[in-house]
Amino acid sequence: MDLPTIFAAGAPLIGWTTHGAWLNRRLATARRDPLTGLHTRDGFTTRAHRLTQRHPDRASVLLIDLDDFKATNDTYGHAAGDVVLTATAARLSAWCGRPGIAARLGGDEFAAVVLDAPERLPDLRAALNQPVPYAGLTLPASASVGICPVAELPVVSLTDALACTDRDMYAHKRDGRTSRRR
Repeated sequence: MDLPTIFAAGAPLIGWTTHGAWLNRRLATARRDPLTGLHTRDGFTTRAHRLTQRHPDRASVLLIDLDDFKATNDTYGHAAGDVVLTATAARLSAWCGRPGIAARLGGDEFAAVVLDAPERLPDLRAALNQPVPYAGLTLPASASVGICPVAELPVVSLTDALACTDRDMYAHKRDGRTSRRR
């Protein structure tokens, strides 16, 4: 085969390879929250399901909701709110470690699946309830955290675990243990 024929045959291959790589990057970007860098709901669901199935005896699902986040945005502005969201994401991600997974589901709601969470939960609550520095100010930050150890469910199901976690989180909000609301 001569050199022009090789180049002619290789050009479409290079084009499709480049296009495939571009599509993969776009898909990965679509599964990440642009503000926090955490997984979005779609990116989270697949990995969370896999982690709960592989480690049903050690995995826990968590939901985290920032307390009084609207007041932060209203008082200090949306840029300040974004700083609180990114600080929360960094704190949650650091706490999750590997092989855990953290996600921003939307707004001020986060989720995680981690191993051996009940023993480490006080550390997460302490981290999320620390003020956030912003433009010479100290922004208040607190979060309500719900947890559901997957082993406590009759059937290992991410959907059921999220529902259980949601109930637990709102129970904490109502009794004021992790919320400043009254």
